[in-house]
Amino acid sequence: MSTFLHTVSSLWQVLLIAILFGAGLPAVFALSIRLLSTEIIDSAGAVRRRRTASIAGMACLLVVVAAIITGILYIMKGFLAHTFGIHMF
Repeated sequence: MSTFLHTVSSLWQVLLIAILFGAGLPAVFALSIRLLSTEIIDSAGAVRRRRTASIAGMACLLVVVAAIITGILYIMKGFLAHTFGIHMF
C-alpha cells in the first residue's frame, strides 16, 4: 500500500507540472497577445492602446520567453557543464 501511495503522489506532481507547462504557458501567451491587441477609440475617433494593458501584455510575454529560455538552458546543462565548464541549476 505504501508503494501505491508513493506512486500516486509522484503521479500527481508530474500531472501538475505537465498542466502548468503544457497548458499554462500557451494560455499566458494567448493572454499576452490579447492584452497587446486591445485598442480603444476616443471621442475624436483616434485609436490608441491602453497603457496598463500593454504593460501587462509585455510582462506576460516576458514570462513566457523567460520560461522558454530557462527550459532550453535546463536541457543543455550537461552540455554546457562538459564543454564550457558552466554549471547551472
